[in-house]
Amino acid sequence: VPPIGANEELEKHLKTTVQIIDMMKILSKILIALSFVHCGHAFCNPRPRLPSARTSPPLSCQTHNPSRHHRGGVLKSTASADAPAAGTQQSEQRTEDLISTVSKLKRVLAQEYISFFDPMVSSWYKSDVTFVDPLTSLSGVDSYRNNVDMLAGRTLMGKLLFDGAGINLHSVTGGEITDSDGRVQVDDVITRWTLRVTAKVLPWKPEAVFSGISVYKLQPGGKEGITIVGQTDYWDSINIKEGMDPSIPQTQYQKVSKSSAIQDFLGQLKPDGFRAAAAAPELPYLLLRRGDGYELRRYPGFVGIETPYERRDYGFGSLGAFAKDMNPLAPSIMKVYNDNDDAVFKEKTMTWPLQYTNPGEGREAPPPPPAATEKAGDGQWRSISLSSQSERVVAVRTFEDAAMGPVVRNADRELRAMLKRDGLMPMEGSEEFVTFAQYDAVHSMGKRRGEVWIELKCGGHPF
Repeated sequence: VPPIGANEELEKHLKTTVQIIDMMKILSKILIALSFVHCGHAFCNPRPRLPSARTSPPLSCQTHNPSRHHRGGVLKSTASADAPAAGTQQSEQRTEDLISTVSKLKRVLAQEYISFFDPMVSSWYKSDVTFVDPLTSLSGVDSYRNNVDMLAGRTLMGKLLFDGAGINLHSVTGGEITDSDGRVQVDDVITRWTLRVTAKVLPWKPEAVFSGISVYKLQPGGKEGITIVGQTDYWDSINIKEGMDPSIPQTQYQKVSKSSAIQDFLGQLKPDGFRAAAAAPELPYLLLRRGDGYELRRYPGFVGIETPYERRDYGFGSLGAFAKDMNPLAPSIMKVYNDNDDAVFKEKTMTWPLQYTNPGEGREAPPPPPAATEKAGDGQWRSISLSSQSERVVAVRTFEDAAMGPVVRNADRELRAMLKRDGLMPMEGSEEFVTFAQYDAVHSMGKRRGEVWIELKCGGHPF
């Protein structure tokens, strides 16, 4: 048999085989590690994002279930009117104590998420508490703590495999108290979260993103007065059941096979390929949901410049000349009406964000830059106006083909079908037009990034 070096073709095939085997070993290590990790919570988004999040929906925007409570339980008493006064008073006091304890538990959970369970307050958990998520199941506080430490990079294996794990908690709800003839029951506490973690063991360092809910089963008793006896996690990307009421997460989310979870995870580890260069830094947002085929994002209020256009490259040219030295942001946001047979013609418009509202500064758009105020609508800039947009929640579907009319409208139809499937409601009138975003420079090379956007109405989403 000749030496390997004598057969270049054979050597090439052997090297390829070795590379494939090595990559399969790496992927196996990641899957084994994640199968022991409670992948329930964290902060995600490989793109720019807002540095803070709410633990309750904005006060100005009522959610699907206006009666849900974020700071403690609600007494639902069905006690008999004929019960002795002393017993009734004792029962009421016990219920009030439980309401206070549930409120404290919610604050403890919020702090655990923020600190990525460092420390984990084990006194609230039953010693043999069960944890279940789409990839794995385990029991015991120590098992959970050890595996969260690995995901966070606080163990040797975690430092080798993962990077950038963090937490973004969107809300903590539930925990209402029911007192029926002296029998007290505590409803589930539900958290909504987003998780990100980078698989740094792979050369291209892909980031896996998950969002979903955790359902905490509670019992009265224990060291703190309330004990977590079980926790079940669901992912928005695979566990949402079609046509169910989003205001009742326990029925909207359903368990699926582990193979679905593995497929969802591996799909995020693929190399992304050569991407077109971004036209500008991106407008930040908070990722609320990575769903099946779409995302939900909360964008801050922003002020921008807007122009009507016939050809997109002309719009780019006009806004680019106007915004020189103003540091505009991506994406370019286009709005095109579907039916222009009305008496008043509705022009296509292009908007570039200029400045956005920072967390803690409110929901409205910031004031425009003085240079933009001085120029807009005057002389050669008469077609360019200032545009303000308050904070909003937007559903997004990505497409990679050129942003031609049929492509954009098809992506819009697909997104609307997904929103209906998952019980999400667009703003009234949004069906009259399509809004799409372009992130790449005009005529750039590589895989392009285009998106269709549909704004959701207040009360049309669980955030």
